[in-house]
Amino acid sequence: MLSLVAVLLHCLPLAMGYYDICKSWVTSDEGPSWEFYACQPKPVAMKEYVLVKVEPAGITCGEPPERFCTHENPYLCSDECDASNPDLAHPPKLMFDKEEEGLATYWQSVTWSRFPEPLVANITLAWNKSIELTDDIVMTFEYGRPTIMMLEKSLDYGRTWHPYQYYADDCMEAFGMPARRAKELSATSAHRVLCTEEYSHWLGSKKEKDVRFEVRERFAIFAGPDLKRMENLFTRMESAKGLKEFFTLTDLRLRLLRPALGGTYVQRDNLYKYFYALSNIEVTARCKCNLHANACTFRDGSLQCECEHNTTGQDCGKCKKNFRTKSWRAAAYTPTPNGSPNACAATGSAFGILHRPRHMATTTTTTTTTTPDPSHTKQPDCECYGHSNRCSYIDFLNVVTCVSCKHYTRGQHCQHCRLGFYRNQSAELDDENVCIECNCNQKGSKHDRCNDTGYCDCLDGATGPKCDDCLPGYYWRQGCLPNVCDDEFLICQNGGTCHENQRCLCPNAFKGILCEQPKCDPHHKDCDGACSTCLNLVAVVLGALVGLLSHLRDF
Repeated sequence: MLSLVAVLLHCLPLAMGYYDICKSWVTSDEGPSWEFYACQPKPVAMKEYVLVKVEPAGITCGEPPERFCTHENPYLCSDECDASNPDLAHPPKLMFDKEEEGLATYWQSVTWSRFPEPLVANITLAWNKSIELTDDIVMTFEYGRPTIMMLEKSLDYGRTWHPYQYYADDCMEAFGMPARRAKELSATSAHRVLCTEEYSHWLGSKKEKDVRFEVRERFAIFAGPDLKRMENLFTRMESAKGLKEFFTLTDLRLRLLRPALGGTYVQRDNLYKYFYALSNIEVTARCKCNLHANACTFRDGSLQCECEHNTTGQDCGKCKKNFRTKSWRAAAYTPTPNGSPNACAATGSAFGILHRPRHMATTTTTTTTTTPDPSHTKQPDCECYGHSNRCSYIDFLNVVTCVSCKHYTRGQHCQHCRLGFYRNQSAELDDENVCIECNCNQKGSKHDRCNDTGYCDCLDGATGPKCDDCLPGYYWRQGCLPNVCDDEFLICQNGGTCHENQRCLCPNAFKGILCEQPKCDPHHKDCDGACSTCLNLVAVVLGALVGLLSHLRDF
């Protein structure tokens, strides 16, 4: 009977879904014991736990009260935003509230009444926890979708940001990128950052409101259009470089760069119809627990993994105090269907032995000691993942540490990468290529170090994994410099033309950064229109002087 129960428990992971069970109680010839499996929490709606911040200060409408119009009735401006009146206020929390059927509540920005200053807003979503996307991100706009915007993500709690997807009605004009759809991606480009025009063309506020970041389309490349072959996706998550990390984040930032224009150019005679109104942001994800937990709870104001496999920490990212015989490792989806639990083990314990990958077998090699007294010499358990053949036992700390780690590794067990390198997620810890050089662009990055996904820390205006590209509004010239001119906000005046965003090419009669100043040289052959006022003034003054001299002579 007990053996039958063991068989049923062993089959539970297959019966209940993908990686739902962390462990089961089984019996064998050696007696009963726990058998471990890779496991993960179920996906949930993450807006229940989000912290939202809207920038810059004063971008939310209502302080002071302001009227606004709609594109459908652009000259009937009877609507009002007033932060002091709950019925007329549009604070950020309305992006995440539960809406009654037929009644949309939304955050709203100020109107574009200060044109030509750009109307831009940043909306930052923070969870104070690593999460993994499991479905599309859906952003719902009222009164028209932005014509230019971008979605960014952070893996380090908002310290650095990386592009996730660009949106524009003209991708080449806005971002210098060709337009592309997620459904056109392949297995080798499933985690590519792209620009799409699918959600930015004017269709009228009554029709299309949603803007998506397509997660399911990217999953479908591996799991099929109905996502029925998820085991293929999970297997690919372990083998494809950067794929798992692409869907992982701690924060999201929505950068609104230009509002809906109603299908036309900016009409300066009525700027009260240009604004942002965002009614809903749906983020469906699971807590990242490194496949060491199947539950995640909200306590003490933050999400916490309910760790199994003798692990601990917010993300189950380390071994418990008395279970550190081996270095901590994330569990793995492979081999399917149960994965590799990589459980932490105590000294002399069998925990973590089941499903242990081959590369975890240890090889003890030549050792040294920090203590010259032979009576204190101790033979350590030397585990360096093949990156060193020497260990040192530090007696007073009771610590064994590897010496002279190779292959750009460092750490007690050569398990970390040196500064300027990052972990190759597609390689095992004993692989010679486990550490990859960051290769940060010296002109675009703050230093030569990167985070654990290979993204460098960019200087202002720079972007891209290696900081070798520029954000909108900047151009590359031995680094990213702010645009001097463009065709939208920094417009060359008096017939001047913008040359590569670096300078205005002015007509001969004008000068200045934006050709805004007349040269006013009466002897210049091309100084006709610009100096007519100047010449007229000279003529008037000379005439007055001649009249005065004549009068004095007569006198």
